[in-house]
Amino acid sequence: MSKIFPKSANALPLQIVVFLFLLGGAATAAVTYYATPKYLRVGYQPVQPVPFDHALHAGQLGLDCRYCHTSVEKSGTSGIPPSQTCMNCHSIIKTTSPLLEPVRKSFETGEPVPWVKIHQAPDYVFFNHSVHVNRGVSCVECHGKVNEMNTVWHDKSHSMGFCLDCHREPAKFIREPKDVFNLDSKTLAEQGRIEEAHKFIADWKVKPPQSCSGCHR
Repeated sequence: MSKIFPKSANALPLQIVVFLFLLGGAATAAVTYYATPKYLRVGYQPVQPVPFDHALHAGQLGLDCRYCHTSVEKSGTSGIPPSQTCMNCHSIIKTTSPLLEPVRKSFETGEPVPWVKIHQAPDYVFFNHSVHVNRGVSCVECHGKVNEMNTVWHDKSHSMGFCLDCHREPAKFIREPKDVFNLDSKTLAEQGRIEEAHKFIADWKVKPPQSCSGCHR
């Protein structure tokens, strides 16, 4: 048999075992990361240090998203409001509420409130908020009806397929710019104005990338 198989073949069984072990580990890691709620995060609803009620503030009181998320029209991130923004109202309203103690402490010390991030794009994904909201894509398309949520949860999958659905057919998701921050508004398509949506896309040169380099930089 030694004349048929080289001596190095003795290590082949061990190499096969190691290869299968590594392959199984890689497959397990891939499934765990890409095919579970930890990645897609749909329904993720962490407990926050302050129970900020979006249904009250954005819904009932009608606060504009931009009042708290000030950079959403100007930068890649929407921005998390500093405690000063909260204290603009809560220095007058509910000034002694124990639920707002973390905000008051933050305002006094300068240390930020330790909010728990809900929407987290993977490190290898490039996403710019301003590009989207300035071209008629409403917050609700990615975040759901936040104005009806007592505690915000991760409403959409934010998977690559989810993004490509919009990039391939943006006319279905476009609103008039004045309606972008109105979370109860409807898209032009939902209003039966699909031709206007296509005209808007042409006039405003809306060309969502579909190539890998568009989102993976």
